[in-house]
Amino acid sequence: MLTIKSDGRFKGRLALVTGGASGIGQACAELLAAEGAKVVIADVNIDRANEVAQIVGGYAFAIDVSDEVKVEKLAAQIEIELGVVTLLINSAGIVQGSAVPPSDLSMEIFDRIFQVNLRGTYNVCNTFGSRMTKYGAGSILNIASISGMLSTPLHAYGSMKAAVIQLTANLAAEWGQFGVRVNCISPGPVLTPAMQASVDAGLRSLSLMEQSTAIGKMVLPQDVALAAAFLLSEHASAITGVNLPVDNGWLLTGSWSMFGGVKRLL
Repeated sequence: MLTIKSDGRFKGRLALVTGGASGIGQACAELLAAEGAKVVIADVNIDRANEVAQIVGGYAFAIDVSDEVKVEKLAAQIEIELGVVTLLINSAGIVQGSAVPPSDLSMEIFDRIFQVNLRGTYNVCNTFGSRMTKYGAGSILNIASISGMLSTPLHAYGSMKAAVIQLTANLAAEWGQFGVRVNCISPGPVLTPAMQASVDAGLRSLSLMEQSTAIGKMVLPQDVALAAAFLLSEHASAITGVNLPVDNGWLLTGSWSMFGGVKRLL
């Protein structure tokens, strides 16, 4: 679990983290719990979700975020058994296995990425956010990606993450009057277990990803969690509809390539 000096800023709050069984979602769940929240882990991998729930002293539920009926049933069950969710992190998502031209990207893969990354995010936002509007308070954090901010060869993944960024702004404008804030984080390359597996399989280069950032290192799941906790908290009470890159400066360095890249002096 992430070790921090807690100020208990989420004490008494009920938080839901989709995709909370690993990676960014798990790091967010651990930090919210450390800050006093009661945390619900919702993930397709119920065995791993139960393990994380035990770590954070929370609860675990199996869910496919793209299934509207099941998400609605989950929301009703949580409300009856645990109370009102006023903190929500949408971290559930699937990655595009490899960068391929559209001719080699099957519609099956494209549709599945759409179903989970965009439809799933909208589905969970709509189901739980609508409840927050009736309660009169809430904070939502969507996990997008820098792939949704610039052109990349991830034609399905990047497109869906771009849509998540726009969705965040739309919902923030819609629900602000009800006391519900909606924000977004776009992580750069994050050293999650899935990323490490890609590196180990030779699909991604760790050194290349590090060299492509201004700071010269990979983003860690805990880095994203810290930014997420800020945006969810009352410290960000006047912030809604933003997309915050957490990328160690990856977005800054791309245009430097025509000048030979960032010169490393250290």
